[in-house]
Amino acid sequence: METAELVTFGGSGLDRAAELRGDEAALGPLAARPGARLVLLRGGEPLIEGPEEAPRLTRLPLSGAPKAGAAPVFLGREGEEGIWAAAAPEGMEPEQGTWTELRSVMARLSPRDAELAATAKAVLGWHRSHGFCAACGAASGITQSGWRRDCPACGTQHFPRTDPVVIMLITRGNDLLLGRSPGWPEGMHSLLAGFIEPGETVEAAVRREVWEEAGVRVGRVGYLASQPWPFPASLMLGCRGEALSHEISVDPKELESALWVSRERLARAFMGQDEAIRAPRHGSIAAFLMQGWLADRLD
Repeated sequence: METAELVTFGGSGLDRAAELRGDEAALGPLAARPGARLVLLRGGEPLIEGPEEAPRLTRLPLSGAPKAGAAPVFLGREGEEGIWAAAAPEGMEPEQGTWTELRSVMARLSPRDAELAATAKAVLGWHRSHGFCAACGAASGITQSGWRRDCPACGTQHFPRTDPVVIMLITRGNDLLLGRSPGWPEGMHSLLAGFIEPGETVEAAVRREVWEEAGVRVGRVGYLASQPWPFPASLMLGCRGEALSHEISVDPKELESALWVSRERLARAFMGQDEAIRAPRHGSIAAFLMQGWLADRLD
């Protein structure tokens, strides 16, 4: 898919400088530079500033920034300058910017700000929920500039978790398969999606999930694009698949409903002109793939 890297949270070309993560001799001078910056999150919400129509991720000077409980995570370099992320100290009230739910602004951030915010949210969230060794239960410590946790008791190394998820643009002729999960906003429909199981290929996961959720058999499967999805830590693998039949049999444990929608009706839904169907959130890979299908630019 030619426009694959335009999806939100991807494609900014951030230099993650992974070779520096364990190199304190190089990181120390980088952190001491006047241009070193820090992004802060509170409970997964980044600090955002600027007008509503063009929000920006707040970058604070690393020197003099509020001291968080844990060492900041090194996110990479922007040009010659380093940038880090940290959880805000308890009760901190920012002098600039506001704590903002990332979903609400993700499609209006610049590609670089979106990638930084998503990376920070995912890694800091992992640290918050993985403070103890899964092998022996001892408290683990942060190493590699925030990209690893080491257990001092048994020596096990732990790395940030990312869960692979397939999300499927399933078509048959001029129709697209959409589903609705319980609890979604009224009328919202989206592409079917599900976690990849251990020992399973992407293609097999697409076929299994569509069959389990909607009772539709899928033939040919192809990859389209991916999106890091830090809610809390998934990698969405966007695929297309060709349905072998139109019959639908919904599993009520998985979906509230599923239906075939024509290209023309989907276009009306994106324009807000369909009373029963609401398109997915702008900035999500589901909306990105659906709009690509409407514009006939998937290849």
